Amino acid sequence: MRIGVPREIKVEEGRVGLTPASVAELTHHGHQVWVETAAGEASGHTDEEYRRAGASVVDTPEEVFEAAELIVKVKEPLAPERALLRPHHVLFTYLHLAADRPQADDLLASGATAIAYETVVDERGTLPLLTPMSQVAGRLAVQEGAHHLTEPAGGTGLLLGGVPGVPPAKVVVIGGGVVGRNAVAMALGLGADVTVLDRDLHVLDELENVYGAALTTRYASRAATAEEVVAANLVIGAVLVRGAKAPKLVTAEMVKQMRRGSVIVDVAIDQGGCVETAHPTTHADPTFVVDGVVHYCVANMPGAVPRTSTDALNNATLPYVLAIADKGVQAALADDPGLLEGLTVWRGHITHPVVAHELGLPHTPAREALAA
Repeated sequence: MRIGVPREIKVEEGRVGLTPASVAELTHHGHQVWVETAAGEASGHTDEEYRRAGASVVDTPEEVFEAAELIVKVKEPLAPERALLRPHHVLFTYLHLAADRPQADDLLASGATAIAYETVVDERGTLPLLTPMSQVAGRLAVQEGAHHLTEPAGGTGLLLGGVPGVPPAKVVVIGGGVVGRNAVAMALGLGADVTVLDRDLHVLDELENVYGAALTTRYASRAATAEEVVAANLVIGAVLVRGAKAPKLVTAEMVKQMRRGSVIVDVAIDQGGCVETAHPTTHADPTFVVDGVVHYCVANMPGAVPRTSTDALNNATLPYVLAIADKGVQAALADDPGLLEGLTVWRGHITHPVVAHELGLPHTPAREALAA
């Protein structure tokens, strides 16, 4: 198969779809790979490394898209990239379509096939291609939150872990999934006073078994959420509803009651955000202030650490890329029900039921679409 790796063009996005090591695996399997020049630069991979791995390095994204059948990216395609998609293309990347109608419309109009990393499921029922970036984002959320709590960054001037004789900052994590668990681990490691809220009692039980009395767990009722958010110095929104927009669990009224200089990190912003006052930001301009509360809502948080993120992502995506390339997309999807869960757009049809519902568009079941 002919595989293309364009350079990411989202603001301050340094990750790359395939590393030279992944390219070497693909070329060993007899596939051809085209990589746009400087695509791996921010991740620490040079054009020469790609050439040694067997890739052809080209100058423009147009050359990549023209040469390739399978396009492997990291972030959702922006409008200039979507304009290059054709019906023969298979796009494999994060999509987050539920909160992005313009992207959905363009993908449908292109006639291309799009498989979303974030809804691929493994045999355990987990999200293997979302997990590594969720791990990175959960840890970064605490790191960025701690930074923005400092006075020069616009925060209230608190050290997250405090010092002897001075209490630590109060961190509230909303959601105990992969992002939440990693945020909890980082915040506790830095000495913060940490509370996690979730509506799954099994999740809360697992977290309490791991951390014991060091962590406070609470059922995420509206009243408990409001109480904890208002008392927090740092709130981390770590909510995920697979394929759907994130629910607005932190209201504008809660934000208004928070202390000035407190910080909110909305990791769910890719899916529309779980904080009512949040809107997407970039690494170049990461924060804004509402009612005295600093909001950090970068939509591609793991892009801040592209070397770690790219390697972690490739460890997870490579087996799927190989399956698609070796078998062809239809056979790969038919053979792997978990990969089929990632199929979101197929030749002008929305095939993921949750995405179709969120966008108010017709839904064509994935297997029905493949059979047709």
